[in-house]
Amino acid sequence: MSNNLIKIAKSFAYAFKGWRSAFKTQLNFRVQCFFALAAIALGFYLNISTNEWLWISLNITLVLFAELINTALETLVDLVSPDYNEKAGMVKDIAAGAVTITAINAALSGLYIFVPKLLPLFR
Repeated sequence: MSNNLIKIAKSFAYAFKGWRSAFKTQLNFRVQCFFALAAIALGFYLNISTNEWLWISLNITLVLFAELINTALETLVDLVSPDYNEKAGMVKDIAAGAVTITAINAALSGLYIFVPKLLPLFR
């Protein structure tokens, strides 16, 4: 294998290591993964359209991305500022706010896509 392929393989290995670490240590990440899998299962069950799949996959990606960035920032803040620091707390709060915005958007998108398809099942 060439050096470039080895470097690329190592990069993917590090990325998956980070994903596993977040899954093992972050309750919110596990919860978000559960909701992502639930949305995927519901999408298959309801046979959603290609466009709806694109919106669902985009929202899943954005939420998981935001949570991973939030986790990375929190870890970095804890490293550089182990004692209480108001500005360190602000950084953590703002990063958590970014996750919340993406999660709310994902929830609203999911409601918009799934509720009209679920209502007839309950009538």
